[in-house]
Amino acid sequence: MIKYTPKDYAGKLAKGFLLNPLTALLGVALLLLGFLSLQVMPREEDPQIAISGGAVIVPMPGATPQEIEKIIVNPLERKMREVRGIKHVYGMAMENVGIVNVMYKIGERREDANLKLYDKVMQNMDRLPKGTMQPIIKPFDIDIDIPIVTVAFYPKEGTHISHEKTFEMIRRLQHKINAVENVAKTELKGEHKPQFNIQADLSKLTGYHLSLGQIVQAVQSIAVDVPTVKGRSSTGKLVVFGVKNAIESVSDVENIIVAQYMGSPIYLRDVAKVERGVDSQNFKNAYLVTKAKKGEAPAPMKEQITLTIAKLAGTNAVFVAEDVLEVIKEHEAEFAKAGLGYVITRNYGERANDAVNELVQHLLITVLIIAVMLVFFLGFKESIIVTLTVPAILAVTLFVAYLTGQTINRITLFAFLLSLGLLVDAAIIVIENIHRHLHAHDVDEKDMKVLLVEATDEIGPPTNIATLAIIMTMVPMAFVGDMMGSFMKPIPLNVPVALVASLFVAYIFTPYLSYKLLKKPVHKHGKHKKQTNEGVQS
Repeated sequence: MIKYTPKDYAGKLAKGFLLNPLTALLGVALLLLGFLSLQVMPREEDPQIAISGGAVIVPMPGATPQEIEKIIVNPLERKMREVRGIKHVYGMAMENVGIVNVMYKIGERREDANLKLYDKVMQNMDRLPKGTMQPIIKPFDIDIDIPIVTVAFYPKEGTHISHEKTFEMIRRLQHKINAVENVAKTELKGEHKPQFNIQADLSKLTGYHLSLGQIVQAVQSIAVDVPTVKGRSSTGKLVVFGVKNAIESVSDVENIIVAQYMGSPIYLRDVAKVERGVDSQNFKNAYLVTKAKKGEAPAPMKEQITLTIAKLAGTNAVFVAEDVLEVIKEHEAEFAKAGLGYVITRNYGERANDAVNELVQHLLITVLIIAVMLVFFLGFKESIIVTLTVPAILAVTLFVAYLTGQTINRITLFAFLLSLGLLVDAAIIVIENIHRHLHAHDVDEKDMKVLLVEATDEIGPPTNIATLAIIMTMVPMAFVGDMMGSFMKPIPLNVPVALVASLFVAYIFTPYLSYKLLKKPVHKHGKHKKQTNEGVQS
């Protein structure tokens, strides 16, 4: 029983937890919550910044750029500026099409921005000039447009794997990766899709009085999807039938009738050469260049296909990257057998994990430095008490950050490093006042429990005001706008939480640990007084 009535919340917390058997359990629980939060929080190298915008594409066949600018781009730009939150509007006028790009202010929610953009275009559909086609609204999706993993696939030396087989193998892998949890989008760069290539002989076309347009029209008339016909019989049964695809091989293409000449059909094989290959009209090739070792000739460039994988916003880049790489490893034997190699050219999850782990190590080193420094100023046991409060404060801050949907990144950990010197202030003030009371002249007359509560209660009001003043210096940073404000947002969010947590931890655990580790010193004048009293009594 502690016979002391505290005046401040500091003393009340100290009195309530000093002899409470759940105090130690609370400390262990806080440390576990912080550790679990550190493990499960989404890890990123940098904080995600909300960037929203979009493009409005208005086709108008046959219109010149001057006409497009006057009747489409300029009016659309004026209407876009009526939307609240738009920062920049860029218009482009080209042959047959006008494009207006819209960029919203940093921090605008992407879903709300897309809805406002679509709503404004739909409201002004009746103002579009005659001859324009349906506008195309394409929102920017910055959250999933930046890949976290890129993999370059290339044929190994001494192997002859066709473009078609390479594309089919990578396409199958792409479908499996699309099914991985939290994968948002996958794309292929530098791929060549299989197709039938028709090389027309112009001299033969002239001899048969044919044009390239007739060749195109003949092929298009066959290369269409024949719809499946569904109907019901007189008995109510469902009848379903379809027509087999007309083009499945090179011979099917060669046997296409393009025209009649003197009563005889002219086949495509008579005027053109047909081959099965890849999309020869696609000139976008990608090459893999490897850095040569010292003293060796540079390795030749290898034609490759890059598979890019992006994650959903707010998910853990480390976990998603590991799951994707696990799927790729399952196909290593298949790739090796076909003579296809691959190299991971980007692994954002690994980079994010390394960056976070490095800052965590620096955080631990900083805590150790503070502990060693405090030994010389406070003493060994007092230094241990102050040092033990730091993990508890960081654990509370991490848990609150996890509950508020934050990610752990370089800026979040920088906020912890920034506030680390401030976190120990409250605990140092409490332990210093406890130390002063322990060495006071009347310490022998006080109970240890009363002394700890009184010392904590005494410094409560000034410590609260000092901490509040530091928190107020962080508040203006929360109102910084644009890119810098969004990038530095974790600092005004986490530093105040850490400072408030430092107060509660200092008021709860510093007296508790002092009661377990510290003892009242034995004064000489106390011994002498006791002996004198005994002598008088005898």
